[in-house]
Amino acid sequence: MKVNLSKAVIVIICVCALALAAISTYLVFDLSRELQNVAKDPEYDYMIFQQGSLFFARNQATGLVDISSSNASLVITEVLSNANRIYLGPGNYSLSSDIRVYNKTNARIIGDGACITGNGRTLVFAGYNYTYSQNNLLSGLTIINGTVRIENSFRTTVSNIHFENCATALEFANTNTWSEGTKIEDCQFINSNSAIIFKTPVNVTANNTTGSYASTEITRCFFNLPNDSVGINVERLAELSDSQLQNVRMWMGENGFMRNQTGLLVDGTMHQTLLFGVVFESFADSPDEMYSMKLGANSVTPPILAGGVSFLGKWTAKIHTVDGKLPAGSGSVFKIENKEIPVGLVGEYGEISEIHIDPLTISSFKAKMQVQGSFSNNETVTVKFRLAFIDNTVSQSVEKQLTGNTSVWLSDDDILLMYPSQNIIWRILVEAKASSASSDATVRVSVYGTVA
Repeated sequence: MKVNLSKAVIVIICVCALALAAISTYLVFDLSRELQNVAKDPEYDYMIFQQGSLFFARNQATGLVDISSSNASLVITEVLSNANRIYLGPGNYSLSSDIRVYNKTNARIIGDGACITGNGRTLVFAGYNYTYSQNNLLSGLTIINGTVRIENSFRTTVSNIHFENCATALEFANTNTWSEGTKIEDCQFINSNSAIIFKTPVNVTANNTTGSYASTEITRCFFNLPNDSVGINVERLAELSDSQLQNVRMWMGENGFMRNQTGLLVDGTMHQTLLFGVVFESFADSPDEMYSMKLGANSVTPPILAGGVSFLGKWTAKIHTVDGKLPAGSGSVFKIENKEIPVGLVGEYGEISEIHIDPLTISSFKAKMQVQGSFSNNETVTVKFRLAFIDNTVSQSVEKQLTGNTSVWLSDDDILLMYPSQNIIWRILVEAKASSASSDATVRVSVYGTVA
């Protein structure tokens, strides 16, 4: 059957076709404009993206592809040689060589759906010294079997990175000066033998290198540890001081992995470093060499448990220590026993002895003095106590006169006499003197208390 269309219908069809063509043309031009605008986005110098087996680096200022290769390492390295801010689009970037961000300030490597398969390679942010490498940022990537290394750098930020199956995920090194002010935030470390490691400094004498990784912040990070692994490792002579670990959680003993795991290993120092809201959680039924925290033989100062630190599940030991040093925290107890006090002669006080619990302050204490010796006729030994406060003021003194071998405690009234209306105790100052020109008297003081 033959269908004949009227002239009116044919006109309508033609008009619709022309309208659709116009709309398509508009959309094409509109898309072209959008792509051109994105290409000239000033936020990044280059956008690197993957198509099939090839990687392209598009210059955001010109919109042109300047580099293309099947070698992801080559493309990223070429871009970083003359650009500071790069964007890695979705794709799998398999590395065949190390990537170095050297002597750069305000460098940015930002990913969105980008996965870097490291193949044991390293992405290095480094400076000749810290003045050459500052304020750099790495964010938004998944890194598998690779390492990020921060070396001689100031104020580096590592944010929103998913590390998985890495021998060493994130390492810090000082080979010339130091690396301080680092932020590690919103990262996850899964099945890495060393998740974060602060390494022993090298070239200390030759290059003015220190062990300082001070003022580092590790925030909102999560660790899933396998066997034979360490969450955070502070090596010998490394100084992770004046820093913070906050809202960090370490899961250990999962999925049958319950051997040789340590959440925080300290063989250097964590002087004045605070732990807030850090949770060590063990899922092991029969833990074998599993420790939430381990303080090595070379550790100088443990961290401070500042609040909200939890130890969940079963452990070989929650905290293992070699030489008896343990972390301190608000409300923790201390004792200093039989500290010998120099005795001055002829009524003149000897050298001042300071009793302190650095880096903490003292909230309350009890003190006992012991005097021994062969007292001569009318010989008197006087022991004087004062408190030094955090504002460099000193309390009035309490003096105790002793005429023979004895052991005496300061009374509550004695201690309250030295207390101010409001202040913080930084030191207990003790002095001793004998009234005679010569004396074999010895004075020892023991203090027991709590810290703030």
